[in-house]
Amino acid sequence: MHSDSRCPDCGPVPPLHVPEHIGAEIVASVVDRITTAADPPTRLPAPLWCPWPLPPGWTITGVAYAGDDRTGVRATAVACAGPEPLGGGPADVVFVAEEPGVGLGTRLAGLAGPDPGPQLAEALTDPGPGHPEHVGQARIKVAGHPTPLWLVNSPTDRSAYAGEARGMWLHAIAWPASAGHLLAEDVALHDLTEWTPPELVYGAPSPYLHGKA
Repeated sequence: MHSDSRCPDCGPVPPLHVPEHIGAEIVASVVDRITTAADPPTRLPAPLWCPWPLPPGWTITGVAYAGDDRTGVRATAVACAGPEPLGGGPADVVFVAEEPGVGLGTRLAGLAGPDPGPQLAEALTDPGPGHPEHVGQARIKVAGHPTPLWLVNSPTDRSAYAGEARGMWLHAIAWPASAGHLLAEDVALHDLTEWTPPELVYGAPSPYLHGKA
């Protein structure tokens, strides 16, 4: 059902479980794993953030989780793909939710260290629009709440945003870099562990969850 990849920067939870295929039954099995692996049992499960409704022409291309039987699930990822917002061809976006110190989001973003905190500290001192050092941010809705995501300094082949939702890091990483403009549109993230829309559309498995990043 899945392959495991190990990341040396993923901190205390190196196993990343990525199903080889994607579909309704795969999503259901990952949701079951996330919701039954909370440790202690009183801890809320990690959210599985998915754009819903999906932007026009976009599909879900992968789900993944990081953790093991001892620590439970401490990070999740949802990949999606569709037309690049500026009309330049295909695009991919991965949304990651993770506890501090896991490092999955920063690995996909191409950042050093397990957390984006240092780069966010720089972004929060941004001088504002019109200034040559302006960083900028995206504002999306997460579980119905307006949530800022700050642009962080990633490799030029992608754009990466980071913020916080439900007490966990939230990353959005887009390939190519111009695909980050998707976040300037009316994007809302929904937690699939609460409800999985039967209307979700699935596409070919994302290469970015299988080590291309």
